[in-house]
Amino acid sequence: MALRRAGLAVLACLLAPAVALADPRPIVSGYATAVPVVAKHGMVVTQEAEASRVGLDVLRRGGNAVDAAVAVGFALAVTLPRAGNLGGGGFMLIHRADPGTTIAIDYRETAPAATGKDVFLDANGEADPFKSRWSGLAVGVPGTVAGLELAWRKYGSGRFTFADLVAPAVALARRGLTVDDDLADSLPQAAPALARHPSAARIYLRPDGSPPQAGDHIALDDLAATLATIAREGAPGFYTGPVARRLVDAVQAAGGRMAMDDLAHYRAIEREPVVGDYRGHTIVSMPPPSSGGAHVIEILNILEGYDLAAQGLNSAAALHEMAEAEKLAYADRAAWLGDPDFVRIPLKGLTSKAYAAALRTRILPDRARPAADVGPGDPPAYESDQTTHFSIVDAEGDAVSNTYTLNFSYGSGLVADGTGVLLNNELDDFAARPGAPNAYGLLGGDANAPGPNRRPLSSMSPTIVLRNGEVEIVTGSPGGSRIITTVLQIVVDMIDHGLNVAEAEGAPRAHDQLYPDELRIERGVSADTVRLLEAMGHTVVVREAMGSANTIARSPDGVLTGASDPRQRGTLAVGY
Repeated sequence: MALRRAGLAVLACLLAPAVALADPRPIVSGYATAVPVVAKHGMVVTQEAEASRVGLDVLRRGGNAVDAAVAVGFALAVTLPRAGNLGGGGFMLIHRADPGTTIAIDYRETAPAATGKDVFLDANGEADPFKSRWSGLAVGVPGTVAGLELAWRKYGSGRFTFADLVAPAVALARRGLTVDDDLADSLPQAAPALARHPSAARIYLRPDGSPPQAGDHIALDDLAATLATIAREGAPGFYTGPVARRLVDAVQAAGGRMAMDDLAHYRAIEREPVVGDYRGHTIVSMPPPSSGGAHVIEILNILEGYDLAAQGLNSAAALHEMAEAEKLAYADRAAWLGDPDFVRIPLKGLTSKAYAAALRTRILPDRARPAADVGPGDPPAYESDQTTHFSIVDAEGDAVSNTYTLNFSYGSGLVADGTGVLLNNELDDFAARPGAPNAYGLLGGDANAPGPNRRPLSSMSPTIVLRNGEVEIVTGSPGGSRIITTVLQIVVDMIDHGLNVAEAEGAPRAHDQLYPDELRIERGVSADTVRLLEAMGHTVVVREAMGSANTIARSPDGVLTGASDPRQRGTLAVGY
């Protein structure tokens, strides 16, 4: 109800100019401190404006949410090279209003068949971060092209060919990139990784090795040719033939073990979404090998026992309870989660209300537990960082929540020569050995060990919230290990605290992943709150901003409100 009131208040605010011509008083927004975009027929929210416009154009021309998502996915491979991709992978949730079902598509990267358990260890048996992050061994078999084609083939509207939906990306790549402020911000940080590979440096760095500046032009002729091949031949044009040969040659030259058969045998997989309930709202999210959905639901189940609304947004009490619940979930993540095709995961137990109630008894009301004292729970019964997210809702109430990634910004920094394809370093998400942290500080065990054809565990959490069977919220975010808690807070801020999508996107965020033993916060949490948290025993640290969520809300009468994250430049929510 709070969500509906907030949505109606925003709608009233945005309709106010119709009467303002006869009313000289300033137009105000009631209680709202940020105003989202409002639309009736369709909405696209992405991290890059040109891609948002591509998706909206598909909706305007009669495409459904899946058609738009496929076009956006390929467009972002051109316009957001640090995260949009052909050479990475991800997860897509598709909700179909008729017949009221949600589908999860897993197009996560897989380890090559020649990958052994000790692949990322040095001669002393210690984890070697260079191997898992910067060498060819870090590159997983890309899943994006297969995932987008599967989504189009099974769930597209039928009004567009696959080539139709790739065509905007081809045109964008042929035009090349004019470096904007956002791209100019990211390239200097990625320059050392890009400079390791002449094939990447030729595209994304100046001849003298310096990063391009705003206004410079980046030619993407090779990427345009690869996209044209995909448009003409579909996924086989990427996974077999000359493009595949160049991908394999690049990985092997960098010390990796990928083979042509690894690409030829890659398949995107449909899985059953993980589903929970939070205060009468149905939470639908991504199942393993994403850990995101299971732990968003696990944490929400724990928090349901507290009156967060009465405690207030970002109060010390609410942040304490959230942090302690997060610690418990991240301890479970390290112990239980992995690729479900290779390990047994107690998913039903992890997401059960009874298990959450048992975990809640381990949370002290006024004292933080040190990380060393927090271990994984015992869930019942088994059942037989640079990333980008986009959200789309169409006129029929169908929705797509999609998160995909190269892992680091610009992935491994390796471009397969002649393809323009930036390759991922996603296999760093495996646990190189039990207890060895990955680049985001996340710990893992044998359940997430490297192995042939395995999919590494992910934190990506594309999420759809339903009310009475209809789409209410579509959200997700990049952010490595902080993805889970970013999505969690978007949901809590809207459901418990009645924020509209724009307010929820801008609210300060907090995060506790057990190790390192700290409660990480953004600027904007009051000094009084910090002092109260420290008095409870939390080590509170202010760090850089977390996430870049892109969220859409839909009211019961079909009004759409959308907002992109103010933490990034170049984002855009558009609707009609």
